[in-house]
Amino acid sequence: MNKALEGIRVIDVGQLVQGPQAGATLADMGAQVIKIELPMVGDLSRWIHCSPEDNRNAYYVACNRGKQCMTLDLRTPEGAGIFKEMVSSTDIIISNFKPGTMEEWGLGFEDLQELNAGIIWAAGSTFGPDGPDADQEGADLAGQCAGGLISTIGYDGSPYSPVGVTIADHIGSQNLLSGILAALYYRERSGQGQKIEGSLLGGQIWAQASEYTHYLMTNEVPGRGHFSHPLLRGVYGIFETRDGWIGVIGVPPDSRDAFFIAMGQPELALDDRFLGLLASREDLTELFERLNPVFKEKTTEQWCSVLREMGVRYAPVRDYAGTVADQGAWINGYFQEAIDERGETIPIVGTPIRMSATPLTPSAQVPELGQHTDALLRTQGYTDEQIAGLRSRNVI
Repeated sequence: MNKALEGIRVIDVGQLVQGPQAGATLADMGAQVIKIELPMVGDLSRWIHCSPEDNRNAYYVACNRGKQCMTLDLRTPEGAGIFKEMVSSTDIIISNFKPGTMEEWGLGFEDLQELNAGIIWAAGSTFGPDGPDADQEGADLAGQCAGGLISTIGYDGSPYSPVGVTIADHIGSQNLLSGILAALYYRERSGQGQKIEGSLLGGQIWAQASEYTHYLMTNEVPGRGHFSHPLLRGVYGIFETRDGWIGVIGVPPDSRDAFFIAMGQPELALDDRFLGLLASREDLTELFERLNPVFKEKTTEQWCSVLREMGVRYAPVRDYAGTVADQGAWINGYFQEAIDERGETIPIVGTPIRMSATPLTPSAQVPELGQHTDALLRTQGYTDEQIAGLRSRNVI
């Protein structure tokens, strides 16, 4: 065995990002992942095109590479029946429909556990499986809004803006993945599967656990970032340079003198207000106002050299082009090259998990809608005549 999850079979009926990205990670870890999609429609991410002129679908590619694809209408008795037949030889089910949907189709955890006591049934949702909003549908933006993330972005007086990535979906996906891997370990010891549930709202709250704990302890809403972090009261934030922006990730005590000398304001090193992380919001506003014009005197690259030499943590603010051009991102496997379904070598986003004994192997091969339907049905014992009948009735 040279892959951590070799021999594990996953059925992924998820949509867009929250469920499918968890399945893609399991595929990178060596699991066989079967993507089930609605006939003639597919995952909704297939319809998010790169542009009106470019009908490629980055969301689908990113979250479904390395999987097999089967079309099956789970809403029909025949489709649900085929699904149940497959469950007996399956380890993990992943979905992220509105809570109750799988149960309506007779495919809930209790239904499937009767067929396979070791089944791990993982379901994502928007607002959680219980409560007044459980039946409300949503997507990534709903998690950002309801989870409070958007309220932290920007500065007072500016309009609210969401994060420009599907961050709630991603965090929700990783929470599902954590539960699935823990459930696999538990099953090894007990033989029992279990239900795993996660949500966009819960994931956003957990991602902000420190900030929410501050509120629970003090009843004080931390507020917006103001180019920094509302609870980290030191030289911690982003500054505009002559040609871009740079992040300064705190100034350690043994670098304070050198830092403020480099900023042309050595007197700040003796200012007790800026010792540690205890400065008030008002004092920090004054500090940033004094530092901002100095940072504009040099380029980002020059500041990187200055800060590195004095031992101050920093990072240049990059766009996607800048990050893809970073040598370290490729060396660490965060971007990789792989062979796609046409036999061509293309760049892909790698899984950012390194395992020494069972390294992950991201695939660039993306299935066409229903590409593996016939082959998978044959493994279940269906004849070509039966498969043709299912297709004529739009079950597959």
